[in-house]
This record gives sequence, structure tokens and C-alpha cells, in this order.
Amino acid sequence: MSFRPKPGSIPESPGVYRFRDAHGRVIYVGKAKSLRQRLNSYFADFSALHPRTQSMLTTAADVDWTVVGTEVEALQLEYSWIKEFDPRFNVKYRDDKSYPYLAVTMSEDFPRVQVMRGARRKGNRYFGPYSHAWAIRETVDLLLRVFPVRTCSSGVFKRAGQIGRPCLLGYIDKCSAPCVGRVTQQEHRDLAEDFCDFMAGNTSRFIKRLEKEMREAAAEQEYERAARLRDDIQALQRALEKQAVVLGEGTDADVIALAEDPLEAAVQVFYVRGGRIRGQRGWVVDKVEETSPGELVEQFLLQMYGEAGPESMPREVLVPALPPDHEAVAELLTEQRRARVEVRVPQRGDKKSLMETVARNAKESLAQHKVRRAGDLTTRSKALQEIADALDLDQAPLRIECYDVSHLQGENVVASMVVFEDGLARKSEYRRFAVKTKEGDVASIYEVINRRFRRYLEERSATGELAADDGGDGEGGHGPIDPETGKPRKFAYPPNLVVVDGAGPQAAAARRALDELGIDDVSVCGLAKRLEEVWLPGDDQPVIMPRSSEGLYLLQRVRDEAHRFAITYHRSKRSKTVKESALDGVPGLGPARRQALLKHFGSVKKLREATAAEICEVPGIGPSIAEVIVSTLKGESP
Repeated sequence: MSFRPKPGSIPESPGVYRFRDAHGRVIYVGKAKSLRQRLNSYFADFSALHPRTQSMLTTAADVDWTVVGTEVEALQLEYSWIKEFDPRFNVKYRDDKSYPYLAVTMSEDFPRVQVMRGARRKGNRYFGPYSHAWAIRETVDLLLRVFPVRTCSSGVFKRAGQIGRPCLLGYIDKCSAPCVGRVTQQEHRDLAEDFCDFMAGNTSRFIKRLEKEMREAAAEQEYERAARLRDDIQALQRALEKQAVVLGEGTDADVIALAEDPLEAAVQVFYVRGGRIRGQRGWVVDKVEETSPGELVEQFLLQMYGEAGPESMPREVLVPALPPDHEAVAELLTEQRRARVEVRVPQRGDKKSLMETVARNAKESLAQHKVRRAGDLTTRSKALQEIADALDLDQAPLRIECYDVSHLQGENVVASMVVFEDGLARKSEYRRFAVKTKEGDVASIYEVINRRFRRYLEERSATGELAADDGGDGEGGHGPIDPETGKPRKFAYPPNLVVVDGAGPQAAAARRALDELGIDDVSVCGLAKRLEEVWLPGDDQPVIMPRSSEGLYLLQRVRDEAHRFAITYHRSKRSKTVKESALDGVPGLGPARRQALLKHFGSVKKLREATAAEICEVPGIGPSIAEVIVSTLKGESP
């Protein structure tokens, strides 16, 4: 391979290395105790390598490395580079479903209990994950009897405070109704803290306290209160019954098990807190190269705990095999938790039995994933090949970009660019454009394609690629990473195929824009909505793909996603224009005050319904300007 480093140029020190493709894009990141030994293994015997490793090496055009002092530094740098560059050939653990969590928003003045999915937010307390949202709601319904914490949205909470009347939960004693002042802010926060303590496993003190209060109430012949306390105790006990006791009380551990074959692996995790299983979660992963169970565990631990807060870290991580650098991994997790974390393989007893249960779940998860994945990979490969055959392309279009224009009678013209790689949406690379021309969709497509690929040429020039193409040495470039911001350049990667929403004229406009920029290695087609016809630039007749074609279905999905993204941007821009225009006519009202009014009332409609006294509550708005706002908005309302 032409990019193989010269003999003796690779240091023997520990470090982290990066493979890049012809466009300078990082496609794989790895670490090694000895960089020389590890990198030489890639260039020794190509035929003996894992198929995915062979694919990575044929895609690569360059390799570089960074020397570090310790194995912990190598782990940290490897994780940060994988997160920054998102290399396509690195192991990525993907959830086999979107797991819900029970969240308590402790960062708010009045914490709220709710079901949440997706990325964690700073300041919230999370419990789970759970396999089903209804399991969370059942538990919360039981606990609200004892810990009546708010569960309503911000809008409902604010409205209840304005009208001075709580919602239904406040009337049936499943909310302490802080919205109307039944409890103070601190009293409500104390309730939320108790709720979190109970969910974290500190259950016995609450049950003992309620039992003591029940006996005291009975002794004082307050039988109704004693009965309520008895029901509260039963509610807590039913909530506890939903979580099986598997280990000794006080045990906090994440139990991780693997099931694998030569190409893929499945990971299952049981979260044990206070000796009880609090949640379960699963991942699947494509293997990039020959990987031992210990190496898979190491990569998994880095991705799983890389950004976890101290409250999410267990005291103990039980794994099926120790990572090669298990001491360095344990040290890294200890730094993350700010307290000792043990990583070990259970050898006997209840922990080993639980590990076997988790392993059976992992095996079943891999079997189910195989059935789904087989159909998915086959379908996507077939779709890309059908597109290549129909459009007479040299190769399957692994990267497709689609463009759509959206407007309302020529106003607020916008366009979208969506990206599909290997048949899957890559949302981090979506882009949107505010279109300047108002001469119709064809002119808009020409403008957007021209702007997008002009940026591409500028960024190629910035990386030194154009100089290399023209015979220069191409040195001094920084690849697709902007040296000033340290972030990937927005338009650094060209597509194999450009799809535009429209027929022949739109496709011809896109082709003309590319030709004028001297770009001849990007194919173009248009997809017309009316009959789902595929148009090539300059052709009088469309390419007719069968209605049942997977290729046509993929093009439709790409086009529909571009349309959705464009419509969303257009609506937000139009809404902003409407809000601004409604307040533009108010004399003496500048941008800062307009923004403050909209933030306070939420919409122009609500502002129009407000009195002058209510408008005066907004900082910076006095009685005189409030009267002007009322008279202006009332005068223009229908």
C-alpha cells in the first residue's frame, strides 16, 4: 500500500493512531501499547486480515499517530477522537431499541418526575433504563401517593399558578400542588429528594418511618390517618415487589454479558442498585477486526461510561472477560466516579448466576438482531445497486445528497440538503439554506448546488487537496478538520449522487452548476413527485424504475426526508417573520423589548389578549409603552 509508513519511522511507544481516506476524513481510530508492532500488523499479510479490516485498509489513504505517556492517556485520547471524528469503521454500540428512563429534573426550581428518552441532560437524576414506559408509569403512580412530586409540564404548571387552581392530581393528593402554594419550594424539593432516595435503593427508612407514624396514629385513635399510612406502606411495598432482589442489600453493580459471532456481538447490561435489578439495556455492534471478548468489553466500557456522571457510575462492574488494560480502565472509571470502581469477572455465587442470566439475554438479543439485520443489509445493498444500474453509474452511490426547495408564493424561500450514507440517514451532516433568488425553483436549485459545491472546492483548497491534484505537494492541509475551530468542515465530503426534488429542468440546473465549477465526478438525477419518475440531465424521457424497486423506494425516502427538513425550516422562518412583523408596527419597541415580550407571553396571540397591567410585568416595559402596545395590537386584530 502506497501510504505504508517507512520502516523504522513508527515509534515503539504507546499511542493512538488514525487512518484517513482520500478526502482526509478519519475512518478508523485505534490505540496500542506499541505503535510500531500494532501498525505493522496491518501491512503484514493482507489476506489474513478480517474482511472489515481489509475494507478499511482499501478505503484508507493515509495513517498518522500521536505518542502518549500512559495507557490511561491512550484510552482517554482514543475515546475523545472517536467522539470527535465518528469514524465509520470503528466499533459503535447501537441500542437495539430506545430505552426510557425515569427522570427527576432536580435542576428546576420545582423538580418534575417524568419519562425521558434520548440524551441525558445535566442536573437531572435518572433511574433505569426500563424495558417499557408503562413499567415506569406504574411505579410512579404507586410512589406519588407517598411522595407527591409534580409530574405536569411547564405549561400546565404555569397556567395552574395563574388561575390559582391545581390540576386533578392536586385534588386527589397525588401532587403536593406547589403551583398554588400548598407547599413551599423547599418542601417540594425535599419531597423530590426523598423520591430519588427511595428509587436509589434507600427504601427501608421510609417504610420504617411510615410504620412508626401508623402505630402512633392508631394509639391516638386517629384511625383514618392510620389507614391512609397503612395504604402508603402497601404502595411502597408493591413498588418494591416490581424489582426483583438478586444480590445482597447495598450491592451497586452493572452486570455486563456478551454474545458474539465472527461478524457481530450483542451486549446486555443489568443495572443492580441496592441489590435489586433497576433496569436492563442492550446494544449490538459490528466487529471491525479480530477482537477478543476483553477488547470488546474495553471498547464498550469506554463508550458507555465516557460521559456518565458520578451518580450514574456503579461501585462494581461485573464483566465476562477482563479488558487487556483492565487496571487502566478501572483507573479511568474511578476518575469518572470520583470513588473506587472495581472491574472484575464473577467466579461463584449469586453474581455468577446473575451473569449467566444476562448472558442468556445477550444470546437471545443477538439471534433476534440477526434476523432483522439480514433483511436490512440485503435490502440496502440491493437498493444501492439498483440505483447504480438504473442511472448507469460506475459504482453504487454510497453517499447520496438530496436537495429540496420550500416557499410560500415565493416568500421565505429556503432549501434543504440531507445526506444518506450506505442507505441510512446521516443527520449530523444535514444542512439548510436561506435562498436569495426569487426566480423560481429551477433558479433556486442552481443557487443552492452552486453554493454547496463552491464551499466544497474552497475547503478542498484549504486542506491542500487541490494543490496536490494540480501537481503541488499538497502539504500543510488539515484534512476535513478546521484548524481554527477543531471541528469538521461543513462541506468537506462530496457525494456520489446528487438528487433534486423535481424533473428534467431541476436536474439540468444542478448539472449546469456542477459543470460551471468543473466538477465532473458527481452524478445528478431528479425525482418528480407526480409519477415518481427519475430524470437525468438533458434527457427527454425519464428513467422508469419499477414501482416495487428497492432503489426507487430508497430515492423516495431520501426525497421525502429532504422535503420534511425543508418544510420544517420554512415554517420556523415564516413563524419568526410573522412574530416580528406583528410587533414591528409598535412605535418605540426595539428588538430587545420585542424578544422579552415574546419570551414572557409565548406568542403574539397571548400578548394581544393581555392587558396593559400584565404587559407592565415584563422587565423594561413601562405604562406608557404598554398602552401603545395594547392600542396597536388591538387595532390590527381581526
